[in-house]
Amino acid sequence: MREEEKIFAGKLFCPATPELQAIKLRTHNLNVDYNQTYQHETEKRSQILKEMLGQIGEGTFLQGPVYFHYGTHTKIGAHVFINFNFTVQDDAPVEIGDHCDFGPGVTIVTPVHPMCASERLAMLDENGEAKHLCYARPVKIGSNCWFGANVTVCPGVTIGDNCVIGAGSVVTRDIPANHFAAGVPCHPIREITEADSMMHKPDILGGCAVIPEGEAH
Repeated sequence: MREEEKIFAGKLFCPATPELQAIKLRTHNLNVDYNQTYQHETEKRSQILKEMLGQIGEGTFLQGPVYFHYGTHTKIGAHVFINFNFTVQDDAPVEIGDHCDFGPGVTIVTPVHPMCASERLAMLDENGEAKHLCYARPVKIGSNCWFGANVTVCPGVTIGDNCVIGAGSVVTRDIPANHFAAGVPCHPIREITEADSMMHKPDILGGCAVIPEGEAH
């Protein structure tokens, strides 16, 4: 089994193997290329993202700087907005749905290292060779989610559709759809309901209006 296949199978793998190092080097260089572009260089930016990521949907915007580890293991849906300093340590697959918004400083991580210090230094691989080994767990984020500034999403987490994650949260477990969640560790605080609609905040609307359900974009 190839090292990348081990990652996808949830097994221990060696991140230092030439196979994986080559993928990461290519992506790290593309990170630099993207981060050195100007915002108005839309065609150049789009081409770099297409080369770097496993999938990028229509109308998705990444402010930059961005930091992807493998890149090809990340799939981002359509009409997603990602603010400054977005980091994705995508050893395992990362999936992001459509119409999500990410505040500045959001980090998504998938690798997991052994808890015991001696095992972090080295373990024996299937051939009996001592190597630095770790494993990774995928992250899946639904559609229509909003992440506040400096949220960290930890390995193995699934976040349902229509969720709001409060700023500074560390998400260590799954969050069900349609919930506001926050904290360290992050936990569901309450379900998001019609009572949260902006229609109930006329002082903030200032003459604007909520689009009736079924007529939204």
